[in-house]
Amino acid sequence: MTAEIITIGDEILIGQIVDTNSVFISKELNKIGVSVYQITSIQDDKQHILEAFDAAQSRVDLVIITGGLGPTKDDITKHTICEYFEDRLVHNQEVLEHITFLFKEYVKKPLLEANKTQAEVPSKAEVLLNRFGTAPGMWLVKGNTIFVSMPGVPHEMKGIMTNEVLPRLQEKCKLPFILHKTFLTYGMGESAIAERIEAFESDLPPSIKLAYLPSLGKVRLRLSSKGSDQALLSKNVEEQCEKLLPLISDIFTGYEDEGEFEEVIANLLIAQGKTLAIAESCTGGNLVERFTSHPGASKYLKGSLVTYATQSKIDILGVDAAIIEKHSVVSSQVAEQMAANARKLYKSDIAIATTGNAGPTKGDSDVEVGTIYIGIATKDKVQSYHFMMGNHRERVIGKTVNKSLELLKALLIKK
Repeated sequence: MTAEIITIGDEILIGQIVDTNSVFISKELNKIGVSVYQITSIQDDKQHILEAFDAAQSRVDLVIITGGLGPTKDDITKHTICEYFEDRLVHNQEVLEHITFLFKEYVKKPLLEANKTQAEVPSKAEVLLNRFGTAPGMWLVKGNTIFVSMPGVPHEMKGIMTNEVLPRLQEKCKLPFILHKTFLTYGMGESAIAERIEAFESDLPPSIKLAYLPSLGKVRLRLSSKGSDQALLSKNVEEQCEKLLPLISDIFTGYEDEGEFEEVIANLLIAQGKTLAIAESCTGGNLVERFTSHPGASKYLKGSLVTYATQSKIDILGVDAAIIEKHSVVSSQVAEQMAANARKLYKSDIAIATTGNAGPTKGDSDVEVGTIYIGIATKDKVQSYHFMMGNHRERVIGKTVNKSLELLKALLIKK
C-alpha cells in the first residue's frame, strides 16, 4: 500500500511553522507497512487542493490530509472535500455533543456558532473522533483510494491517527511487514564508516537495504526489509545484524528501538541507582531538555543550571573568578569546576557541564569559535574533554549535546 501526505496551510509554505505532522504520519504508516510515496504541501486554495487530491488519487492507495479544518472562514478543506466527492455537509449530533462537552469542561466559555459548524461533515464520510479538539477527522473513499482528513493541530492529529486511522488501516487493508533495525554510532563520520563496512554492504542480499543517516557527530545505520513473512524477515535481518555489529563495535552505542540516546542513558542511571545534575553554558539548556522531554526524568535528574554569563558562573555555580581570569571562561579548568560544583549543589552522583564558544563571534573568551569543553564530575574523579566542533552555531551546540550524551553513556557503561 502506498500513501501520499498532503499538508494544507499557507503558514507552512511561508515558513511560519515547521511541518512536523508529516514526520509523525510517515513514521506511523511505515510501522504498519504503508510506504509513503510523496509528501505535498499546498496553500489554502480550493483549486490547488482539488488538483492535489486528483493527482494523489492517480498514484497512491491512501491520501492523508492535515490542515484547513478550523472554524474560521479561511479553513476551506471541508467544503473542498465536498466538492471533490460530489457531496454535501450534514449535521452530526455526536460531534456536536463532543464539542459542547469540551467547551463546558475545558474552555469554560459559551459555544459560538462558528464552533457548532465543526459538527457539519460530508455525508459520505466516516467520522473519526477527535478526543482532544473540536474538528473531527474524516474517512472517505473514492475509487480505490482512501482519503483521510485530519486537523493540522499536531496533538489532535496524533490522537486521531493513533486511535482511529491506524487501527482502521490494519483492519481494512492487507499490509506487508516492514522491518527496520537501526544501529546508533558516535565518533566516526559517514564516509569513514562506509569505507569500513564496504564489503559487508556489497554482500547484502537484494531484499535488505542499508541506509546511512548522519546527524551532528552521530550516524545511524538502518537495515530495512519488507515482505509478507514476518518470521523470515526477522531471521534475515537478524543474520545481517550479527555480521554488522562486530565491524562497528567500537563506535556502536545502541539500537534505535531501545529509545532515544538520552533514554538509554536514563535507563542506565535508574538501573544503577545514580542521579545526574547538569550545568550548561554554551548549550543553553539544550542538554537538559533532551532528558526532560521524556516522562520520568525526576527519577534520576536532580536539577540543572544554565549559567550562560560569566558572572553567573561565579555567583551561582561558585566558579573561582581567579581561575576564569587565568585560564578563560572557556577552558578545561572552568568546565571541571562547573561540573564539580553542580554535583555538590544538587548532591548528585554525577554532574556534567558544558562551556564553549558556539559563535558566530567570540564572546567573553578569546578562544576560537567551535572550541568546547565538557566537564564530568563523580565522587571519585573530575575530568574534562576538549573538542573543536566547527564554526556553525547550531551544529556546534547540537554536536556538543550529542558528545555530552556519548561521554555520559561511556561513563555509565564502565561502572
